[in-house]
Amino acid sequence: MTTYPEPRLYINGEWRETTDTTPVTNPANDAEIGRLPIAGPAELDEALAAAAAGFAVWRETAPRDRADLIRAAARLMRERQEEIATSITLENGKPLAQARLEVIRGAEFFEWDAGEAVRTYGRVIPSAPGIRHIVHHQPIGPVAAFSPWNFPMSQPARKIAGALASGCSIILKAAEETPVGAMHIAQAFADVGLPPGVLNLVFGVPDDISRHLIPSDITRLVAFTGSTAVGRHLTGIASDHMTPVLMELGGHAPVVVCEDTDVDAAAMSSAVRKYRNAGQVCTSPTRFFVHRSIFDRFLEGFARRAESVVVGDGMQPGVEMGPLANPRRIAALEGFVDDARAAGADVVTGGSRIGTTGCFFQPTVLANVPDSARVMHEEPFGPLAIINPVDGLDEAIDAANSVPYGLASYAFTNRADYADRLLERMEAGNLSINTLEASLPETPFGGVKSSGYGREGGSEGLHHYMVVKNVSHSMSIV
Repeated sequence: MTTYPEPRLYINGEWRETTDTTPVTNPANDAEIGRLPIAGPAELDEALAAAAAGFAVWRETAPRDRADLIRAAARLMRERQEEIATSITLENGKPLAQARLEVIRGAEFFEWDAGEAVRTYGRVIPSAPGIRHIVHHQPIGPVAAFSPWNFPMSQPARKIAGALASGCSIILKAAEETPVGAMHIAQAFADVGLPPGVLNLVFGVPDDISRHLIPSDITRLVAFTGSTAVGRHLTGIASDHMTPVLMELGGHAPVVVCEDTDVDAAAMSSAVRKYRNAGQVCTSPTRFFVHRSIFDRFLEGFARRAESVVVGDGMQPGVEMGPLANPRRIAALEGFVDDARAAGADVVTGGSRIGTTGCFFQPTVLANVPDSARVMHEEPFGPLAIINPVDGLDEAIDAANSVPYGLASYAFTNRADYADRLLERMEAGNLSINTLEASLPETPFGGVKSSGYGREGGSEGLHHYMVVKNVSHSMSIV
């Protein structure tokens, strides 16, 4: 088995260690697997200076050359799939099969954005003879990016891919709980010859790092994926310095299950997706609003699949769901279940921690959950599903839209009129009908309301990493 590499900082093309470290633990067995170096003010200043110098070089690199280098790094990531996936499972806990898929998904983000790098077209605006108005897109500058722990490789990939394809340099603060996924990306780019300073990787005390990087005059964009509360905090810091932000924040994804759908198939696919990554996904289907005529059948099928989920160490064959990321998630889920039960909800299955070693939690199904329960309004971010009956589509849509979040939403229906109503009325950046896939490299991804601002992926994915310059040129002095 591949061993877990020692976490390090990556600044100005060099791997760094620090005397100040904190442990990295395996959530499946609580064992320490590495020591994480903590970046202090000196290291952060070096990273900022490196990013400024790296940007000066990278912005002058031809888009086609940038694209070729990004593709070369992505090929290395594909070749190193097993090594990277093993690191992800050790630090995050997800089953190895899911970690392997994450590596490929991360590589696909780089490959898509590499293609977009040569398509950042401007335009010529019609004007009077002797006058030219030209709209030009240029890289915005050094980016301060922050990625979460739930996808240790693919989430950093989205930020790095967008920045590098646009011609920007980047300082990434990856999650302290899961540092090595991002390290593998940095290593791939180092191996294919990315100029020093274009990509920098730091770890440390999150608030200290954000308060150091964001106010800097070098930083031109803040890109963040994480909770709405932290996103608001970082946006506040950025706004004091007029620094634009790209925010992909929390969700509380609704699923509308209409009476005309294939009930058994919808229940099975929903349960499988719900417990992927132990439900620790911002797009995880969580609030199910099921037509009353099929409610019992859907609930029974969903609960039966939940009870069959194999929970265990992600390195073991046959495991479908690994541990939660840390003990805080166990306490949070126990609080949600206790509160819902007290409010009158039915705990159909699960609801408790598994064992005393590691951060394992039962796949959980709550039914008939009153609106007064906290979990109806707060994202559980874990293996917990809510299944409630509704009497019709309009009631389901109103319930789906009742929270301040709007990232991903789902529906099962075969009726064109239902699909049209869902398209028009669901308040979400992403709506998936008869599929639970919310995000692909080629499609724009982001939220509305409190779920964020801006888009990653698709042809829109590079927009936030660029600025628009209008050039008006007269052939003579007027």
